[in-house]
Amino acid sequence: MKICLIGTYPPRECGIATFSYNLLASLRSADEYPGETETFVVAMNDFENVYNYPEEVAFVINQDKEKDYIKAAEFINNSGADICLLQHEYGIYGGENGMYILSLIRHLQIPFTTTLHTVLKNPSYLQKKVVQEISRKAFKMVVMSQLAVDFLKDIYQLPFEKISLIEHGVPVISTHAGSIEKELARFSHQKILFTFGLLSRNKGIETVIEALPAIVAKHPDIVYIVLGNTHPGVVRSGGEEYRDYLQQLANDLNVGKHLHFIKQFVTDEELFAYLKAIDIYITPYLNEAQITSGTLSYAIGAGAAVVSTPYWHAQELLANGRGKLFPFKNATALSRTLNELLDEPESLAFIRNNAAAYGERLKSTHIAAAYLQLANNAISHQLVMMSGYKYSVHGNYPLPDISLAHIRRMTDNTGIVQHAIYGIPNLKEGYCLDDNARALLMVLMHYTRFEDQEALDLLPVYLSYIHYMQKEDGQFRNFLHFNHTFLDETGSEDSFGRTIWALGYLVRYAPDASYHKMACELFQRAIPHFFQLHHLRGIANTIIGISHYITNFNGDKTMQQLLVQLTDKLVQAYAHNAGKHWHWFEKKMTYDNGLLPLALLLSAAITGDAAVKEIGFESMAFLEQTTLSKGFLTPVGNNGWYEEGGIMPLFDQQAIEVMAMVLMYEQAYETTGNLVYTRNMQTCFEWFTGHNELSLPLYDAASKGCCDGLQPMGINHNQGAESTLAYLISHLSVLKATDSKKDINRKYLVGYTNFNEAVAI
Repeated sequence: MKICLIGTYPPRECGIATFSYNLLASLRSADEYPGETETFVVAMNDFENVYNYPEEVAFVINQDKEKDYIKAAEFINNSGADICLLQHEYGIYGGENGMYILSLIRHLQIPFTTTLHTVLKNPSYLQKKVVQEISRKAFKMVVMSQLAVDFLKDIYQLPFEKISLIEHGVPVISTHAGSIEKELARFSHQKILFTFGLLSRNKGIETVIEALPAIVAKHPDIVYIVLGNTHPGVVRSGGEEYRDYLQQLANDLNVGKHLHFIKQFVTDEELFAYLKAIDIYITPYLNEAQITSGTLSYAIGAGAAVVSTPYWHAQELLANGRGKLFPFKNATALSRTLNELLDEPESLAFIRNNAAAYGERLKSTHIAAAYLQLANNAISHQLVMMSGYKYSVHGNYPLPDISLAHIRRMTDNTGIVQHAIYGIPNLKEGYCLDDNARALLMVLMHYTRFEDQEALDLLPVYLSYIHYMQKEDGQFRNFLHFNHTFLDETGSEDSFGRTIWALGYLVRYAPDASYHKMACELFQRAIPHFFQLHHLRGIANTIIGISHYITNFNGDKTMQQLLVQLTDKLVQAYAHNAGKHWHWFEKKMTYDNGLLPLALLLSAAITGDAAVKEIGFESMAFLEQTTLSKGFLTPVGNNGWYEEGGIMPLFDQQAIEVMAMVLMYEQAYETTGNLVYTRNMQTCFEWFTGHNELSLPLYDAASKGCCDGLQPMGINHNQGAESTLAYLISHLSVLKATDSKKDINRKYLVGYTNFNEAVAI
């Protein structure tokens, strides 16, 4: 069996690095597979630090370089490894809340398990999603305490069968660290209190120092040893300020000579020598939110008497007489507990014996056996596990329930507010025509499908905004301040076209005569400005609106002539810019790209023009080749656009790109009846629910809003109108396409001889 471990690794000073080293050592020497287990490490580098890694480190990832994660996956896939053991802690991976690790696991082609070194009780939205996404692809999620199991089930909603409990192991020490004897000889006539680990403020060392005066008063031979370097992150931000503060505190309390720092990172042999020699080990952490403590496990494994604050792991590990607990930040209670134990050697011995007995089950030999069994199970079920990499709206990325809750939150009596700060409307940014036109389109789609009063009640708000922004000459303003002051004289061609699209759709799908008449009036008043359009997306949006209008007024020859004229502008742009390897309307792809093929397909459906239809499908195929080659949608990023012969920018990815792709494939399916287009449509929609470059969902099931975009370091968590409306329009389109597929299936069941025949209708 060849095992790859991903995580931090010595000589980096980190608890997970020590855990990784010991785990691999125990796996290589396990009795189950003597001499048959081969291991190597993919190590995480922090910041610009360079480490002199041992030979088992075969690949190094620079924490903040996302491309390194993909390269690491490729390396692992080609390494011959059978299984990966991923060590997870948010802070050791790059991106917001360590999300870059998702890029690695998405490209990984072998099974993996994940050991969670942190499980938060109150995770943020993104922290929870990162763990859920890892779990969705992992064979098992390993935790080290029963409470962590409960958290994963109850808070993270992970299925119980996905979780495995393997306690934090401790190495079997067979050698004696003679070098420590000299260090400890100076304390041979003293009682030793002891704490070890990387020093940082959350360790609560000050509580022990504050307890020392009362302890020294009864036991003047006491010394408190703090072993370990200051945490590298603390050193970077504040140097040795915390250590200096602790020493000064001890001096102020007249116990300075009873505090002794040993500033070094010790080997396991040296650490166990200390733990065997001390009287009491203390973990005075400041709050309960620590699900795993390697230092505590080491102390129990060494059979030390432990006194600790009641953080989560301590409550579990020190139960049944294996240690003593005292309240957080309570120096008085700590001094009382320590004095009682120091006064009663039999109580101290009782705790040591209980700890030593339990420590036997933590030995690395037992832990290695559990991990090897887990790895074997993962490999045995590799085919089943690997099927988890196949994405489907109806499988791993289910359609959420559709809701207008965030749209209602963003809408007042004037219209829908443009932007949000997180999920809260940002009234300072006011309103825009683009979003109110999209909102009108969305609620019409919603009402057409569900015939719900909620959507019908919102419809007049958005239509009234459009009416308010139309000028006497039929042109439209775009932006309106929250105090109802106009912020422009004439809006963009894009906002004009989107409004024509919405009005044309309302002409076609108006719920009653009054809405139909008003839509016709606003639409017809704007017709003179159709001739003045120059920008391709304004033209494409207008073509879409005209197509809906003509579908309602099939005999309107004037509109058909206008449709042909505007369509010809897109055709000419394509003829001027397309080439052998560049089938596009411009020399660069920018935004809302799917609208251009969509407009041509709609136009061809009205006019029957085969040449226009051919360009629509040809440009659609080129767009598909550009954005769907990875098996998921990677729309052209707004950070630079994609120029012919250049490199496509990966970020910032916007929701309107996805909406345009979904609608484009919907129309391709309507034109051909080919179910391939519905599958592509669904793949594009899944960008919202996590099937994207960062494997993170942008749709927020809690707020019912959609985040504004995908950025290099994570998600733009603002949930503005544009992104949420793009999500809802896409969602409604997928539902409509799903109904069409069901119709085909029903026809197939009642008499078609094969599925392809049914699809071809």
